[in-house]
Amino acid sequence: MTVCDGVRRFHGGCVARRGQGVLILGASGTGKSDLLLRLLARGYDLVADDRIEMENGLVRAPTMLRGLVEVRGWGIVRRSFVPEVTPCLAVRLIRQGEAFSRLPEEGLTDGETGLPVLRLDGMMASAPERIDMALDCLEGRAFLLSQSAMLVRDD
Repeated sequence: MTVCDGVRRFHGGCVARRGQGVLILGASGTGKSDLLLRLLARGYDLVADDRIEMENGLVRAPTMLRGLVEVRGWGIVRRSFVPEVTPCLAVRLIRQGEAFSRLPEEGLTDGETGLPVLRLDGMMASAPERIDMALDCLEGRAFLLSQSAMLVRDD
């Protein structure tokens, strides 16, 4: 992340579902673009690909990249896009095979964005569904049970 004139810039992508922005962040080679394409195929709206600008609580693509999606090995495609959106979730992609907690701590937030964070392997077949579920929980349409609520007493 870099900061210039109050604008925070991230390497990653952003899509929106029902007006809720989802930042897709991670190191090079973790599948950010692939996951972004799969979310677009599910009906999400494009906000930004490759570079994200965040200012005053809103996310957008840099002017020269608005509406552009890079499809590796194919080229750059122009698509319809949402000019800006309020972000509500940061998805931090991990490298394929990297371990992550089966039941992570509750209330985790992303250190750079301050948003609720979902860590996952972006190449997992279920990655788009997991993002859908996280958004459903944030919208109150689904509920994530706390670890303590899932403990079973053996009486």
